[in-house]
Amino acid sequence: MRQRIVRLALVGGVLVLALLLLLATCGGGGEDDGEPGKPAAKSPGPATRLTVPPAYTTSGGWQVVGAGPAWAVSHPAGRLAYLVRAPEQRYRLRTVDLETGRDGWSGEAWRPPDPLHFPKLLTVTKEDRQFFVTWSYGKVGDGPAPVETFVSLDVYDAADGERHRVEVPWSGVPTVTATGPDLVISDGGADSAVVDPVTGEVAETAASEVTYPKGCTACGQLTEVRGQTAQGLLLSGAREFWVRGGWFSRKVAPEGADPLSGVPTSVSPGLVLAKWQLAGGTERAATHELWTVHDAVSGKPAVSVECHRPAIAPGRHPQAVVSPSGSYLVAGNLAFDLEAKDGFCFEDESGAPQLTFASVTDGGTAYGARNARDAADALEGGGDPVAMSFTTWSFDPLSPDTRLPDLESSGIGVFRWTDRRDRVHLLGYPRVG
Repeated sequence: MRQRIVRLALVGGVLVLALLLLLATCGGGGEDDGEPGKPAAKSPGPATRLTVPPAYTTSGGWQVVGAGPAWAVSHPAGRLAYLVRAPEQRYRLRTVDLETGRDGWSGEAWRPPDPLHFPKLLTVTKEDRQFFVTWSYGKVGDGPAPVETFVSLDVYDAADGERHRVEVPWSGVPTVTATGPDLVISDGGADSAVVDPVTGEVAETAASEVTYPKGCTACGQLTEVRGQTAQGLLLSGAREFWVRGGWFSRKVAPEGADPLSGVPTSVSPGLVLAKWQLAGGTERAATHELWTVHDAVSGKPAVSVECHRPAIAPGRHPQAVVSPSGSYLVAGNLAFDLEAKDGFCFEDESGAPQLTFASVTDGGTAYGARNARDAADALEGGGDPVAMSFTTWSFDPLSPDTRLPDLESSGIGVFRWTDRRDRVHLLGYPRVG
């Protein structure tokens, strides 16, 4: 496996590595002995037979035992990547073929700037190439010298594992997202850095450099970088949102919405889910909101659906989950068929959510649960599991102990389960037929 290191900012000093409480802080992720060829323990799917939806069979498939909490899937490459611990406070990225469960390429072990926590893992696509990206945040410098903090990113080509590293000086707690062709580091406000996954080049934008759409007084309040589109950074204010150098939400408001009220709630590659107030003067404007999926390139609304306003505004909106082909999107109790340009809000007569969706397949099935706190709770077995069909817009209950797939790709449903020894199992069960 080829490997190259790109350092865009020289960070002085040595890494300050904490030794105390490593295992207690990191949790129960997988470990290896540092040998490149040794994966986390793996066995055929039947070794652990979960109760799964009838669309899948447990008579075949594969299983990874002892994977870390961070894992991701490359749909184009047909690979699942997961992190494991290696000796000397290091980590290693490993891959398996989604269809067969056979071991794929394995990265060399490396040490993050903060070895006490598992690095995060995500995917990004640029120039028809998809990458797995691990990132972590830490500091360098010791003694009387000033301490410098930075974000460390290791970028792997999903096809062959070619790797390069990028280190970006950063103050404050960062968030790294991959909603566009580049990686975006942000601070929860308007400061950001964009990292090209192909070249490793970094372009920083300070909050003082942000420009606002003409006439948008709310854009300068609570300004936040939400992600990236193919046209540039997506930002929002207290109300309204815009793409830097591109479109402005006021100009692309969906029919029936107050054009000054848009708030993006979730950003996915190529798509933006936004919440709008209904235009004044209507009876439903006092009780309902409009949820719209926008095309991230043009900003144009693709499909909208009305939902009751919650009695108490949530502190965090549900994140959108998109099927691998991009045909379907679910978020909380919302479901959208993007090809048919149709949507549905699953709520009862009082306006209370009926379902919480957690995953969606290209076959037009969404999985979720009733009475679950959120999508993560539904995937952990909380609530009453259900399967919803986009053909009928109806849902059917599943067996109470059914585990829901985190996703489906290459005809394989990927399920996650933690055993009594706190080991994470990743299981791939084939779709029936």
